[in-house]
Amino acid sequence: MEHHFGDGRHEALRKEVRDFAEREVAPRVPEMERVRGVDHELSRLIAEQGWIGVTVGPEHGGMGLGHLAKTIIIEEISRVSGAMGAMVQASQLGVAKIVHFGDEAQRRTWLPEVAAGRCLPTIAVTEYGSGGHVLGMTTSAVRDGDDYVLNGQKVFVGNSHVGDLHGVVVRTGTGSRGLSAFLVESDRPGFSLGEHQGTMGLHGFSFGELVFEDCRVPAANMLGAEGDGLSVAYSSSVLYGRANLAAVALGIHRALVEETSAYASEVFRYGKPLAEVPSVKLKLGQMQSRLMMATLSLYHAVSLLDQGRPCDHELINAKLVNVEYALDTARNAMEVHAAQGLYTHRPIERYLRDTHHIFAPAGTSDVQLLRLGEAALGVDRGQWSDRLSDRITEHLAMPVG
Repeated sequence: MEHHFGDGRHEALRKEVRDFAEREVAPRVPEMERVRGVDHELSRLIAEQGWIGVTVGPEHGGMGLGHLAKTIIIEEISRVSGAMGAMVQASQLGVAKIVHFGDEAQRRTWLPEVAAGRCLPTIAVTEYGSGGHVLGMTTSAVRDGDDYVLNGQKVFVGNSHVGDLHGVVVRTGTGSRGLSAFLVESDRPGFSLGEHQGTMGLHGFSFGELVFEDCRVPAANMLGAEGDGLSVAYSSSVLYGRANLAAVALGIHRALVEETSAYASEVFRYGKPLAEVPSVKLKLGQMQSRLMMATLSLYHAVSLLDQGRPCDHELINAKLVNVEYALDTARNAMEVHAAQGLYTHRPIERYLRDTHHIFAPAGTSDVQLLRLGEAALGVDRGQWSDRLSDRITEHLAMPVG
């Protein structure tokens, strides 16, 4: 399937990432599946390619290529390993909070480290007791002189166990203006990690628990002003999280279509390739159509984002379409493979498991539909892509097609 978005730089980037993924990532996938742990070494190797800094400006050592380029990077790594694609997207989510809310000192300190692959950032918002209800969080920060003292825990934190710099949203007061965000280094006293838990898929990736026990953080580590925590959480999720997760789903989706088409072409039934059986060809046609629509929805959304145009609704729709279509295609792929799809020597069952991991983060499909319903009714509360458009476009190295 050809790609008609972007320009020559994007296609060169796609080839570079694909070659790397097939050479360096693919051979490690069986071991990641076997161990079901966290692959620290491969996470570092990917970060060292400089791709985490794709939306970071050249003045801070980044690529300055924007969100379409970022999407291509995540997609191509996810095509080979959903786990490592998730690692890259979670790091990119950690970049968002510094780009949009960091002061000059924070950006100068951390963005070059991120761009060079020496620092993997995270964003930590969710708690067991509140889930997607951000305002229900109870992890707190209390001012003490020039510091804040943090207590509580965060869960489902992407890159929890490989992260060096955690962007933590905590409660500093009451109500919606009572949340604030802090940069917390992973070696800070009072900070620890929960035990890594095995999950259904994304083996090699960590999305675990951060624990704060009288963890003292300088006030200078606050992102934005006290009370900006909700804005940090929401804007990062909308502008980066939804598109990033859609890109992971798209990469897995592409792998599903490629793998199933190849299988159906190689296996013979009734004296001809399985792909020539009408019901199978119909499924392949459905899968291809979904892949094309999913690609279009995501590339369109991030292209608007690169142009600094309001596109929250397009980003929301891209997350919805990519996750739902990838799940539908995963089921079709299993149907075409039949019993063969159940064996672990083929990747289809891994793609199916990994795709299910993309449903909940940055809003379930129901949440996306509710937001789109508000858009249809004209009652949405403004768009982050509009409010932060200057921060989105100011670092682009050159125009994006």
